[in-house]
Amino acid sequence: MSDELEDVGPIDYLVVEFPGNRMTGEGFPLLVDLVDRGIIRIMDLMFVRKDDDGTVSGLEIADLDGDGTLDLAVFEGASSGLLGQDDIEDAAAALEPGSSAGILVYENRWAAPFAAALRRGGAQLIASGRIPVPALVAALDEAESAT
Repeated sequence: MSDELEDVGPIDYLVVEFPGNRMTGEGFPLLVDLVDRGIIRIMDLMFVRKDDDGTVSGLEIADLDGDGTLDLAVFEGASSGLLGQDDIEDAAAALEPGSSAGILVYENRWAAPFAAALRRGGAQLIASGRIPVPALVAALDEAESAT
């Protein structure tokens, strides 16, 4: 493993659907803040749209909320090459017609020192996952009702 990859944190991705192509831009300042504070590093950021007839096209990073400011200009050109055409097609297949989506691949920089220390010690990640918020709420409600 190259020295450059030795200090890389876990890499995650998100596909966020915007029903009816309604992107308010409300989350963008928070994303920029995560980057500015060194919590995450954007590896890839793309947008796709699925028209009502099922036609899929890419969206340019632009003034998504219509306020006259390029909302994501700071991420223009963010492309590590990790996202391929098949990933874009998979994301588009999950989209409802008349919607768009943001596809975000990011490094969890906050975890990089911990991950590097584990790798140096010979440890290997053998499983990873996420607990969806509705499942978490249901489990907590169930635990609360059992007491």
